[in-house]
Amino acid sequence: MKFVTCPSLGRRALSEFTYGGRLEREPDQETVSEKEWADYVFYHNGAPQTQTEWWYHRPTGIWFLFERNTLTDRITQVEFANKGIAHEA
Repeated sequence: MKFVTCPSLGRRALSEFTYGGRLEREPDQETVSEKEWADYVFYHNGAPQTQTEWWYHRPTGIWFLFERNTLTDRITQVEFANKGIAHEA
């Protein structure tokens, strides 16, 4: 079983969390071309990388931002999504 060190609850099972997607900025919908929008929606770099992701803790209803290495699947940082309080995992 995988565990995450939650800033508010301590060590928790990853199964308590739901993945919410990568944290990324959408293109400006007023100025974006159809090609740029299609690239944003359908074409992502699949190379291993460290990325910031949304994760939802179901028992408490709190959203977090996890920094996760997609090659090793190691979570290196966890922070509250709405407060910007960082915590080393």
